[in-house]
Parts: sequence; structure tokens; C-alpha cells
Amino acid sequence: MLLVDQRHQVPYGVGGSREGAFGMSGQPAHIAPWISVRDATEAVEFYRRAFDAVESYRFESSPDTVEVAQLSFGGAGFWVSADPDAAAPGPVRMIISVGDPDSLFQQVRAAGATEVVAMNDAHGWHIGRLVDPFGHHWEIGRQL
Repeated sequence: MLLVDQRHQVPYGVGGSREGAFGMSGQPAHIAPWISVRDATEAVEFYRRAFDAVESYRFESSPDTVEVAQLSFGGAGFWVSADPDAAAPGPVRMIISVGDPDSLFQQVRAAGATEVVAMNDAHGWHIGRLVDPFGHHWEIGRQL
């Protein structure tokens, strides 16, 4: 299979090369969501419980007051930052693909997230959606 970046007409993916795509000289691209919340300290603790997330970076404005933290779980990284003026989250949802989505869904719900859509099979996925205590939506599933 050969996929093509339509913007730059550069092939990438299986059998393709990304050399020169976006001026990266062979460096793979990745996206790391940056989640703004009013209380980053509370959010970091929630994500640690919900996803067994591990901190790889933390900046505190005072002892035990997180301003910015980088977290990861299962090789997927994301950032959390304190923003006292954080409004309700926009239309972006996180999608987490894991081998056992039912177990992770239950773990995240037990940590304090609210179920939006129960686990179900639809559109070639076994998937469900939760909203965390900070208003961010997380879809957890796997392709069928």
C-alpha cells in the first residue's frame, strides 16, 4: 500500500519514504495533544488513575502545583497545562486504540469519567466514549 501526502505529493507509509516531507529529514512526525484545564494538578492525578499514565516532565509554579506536565501511557504521549481561564473544551475528541478497550473503558469510568456512549460495535470498531471531569472526550476502542 502506498499513501500520498496530498499537500506535498510525498509518498509515505508502507513501502514509501517520508524523507523531505515537511522538511523533517527522515524524522517521524507525531501529534501530542495539549490539554488545557483549570487545575493541572488535579488533572494529572486523574489521568494517572484513569490511564496509568506516567509523568515524563513536570513544571511546578510552587511545590505541588502543576503548571505543565507531559504524560504518557502505552507509548502515547500528551501534555496537560494549567489555564485558569480554560473554557469548555472544543469539538476535539481523543481516540485511544488498545487491545482490550472494555477494560480500559471501565478503568477510566471508575477513575471518575462519565460514560457518554457505552461500548458497542459500529463502523468497524468496538468503541465507547467517556468525558473526563475536565470536559474532554475520550473514545476508547479497537478496530474489528
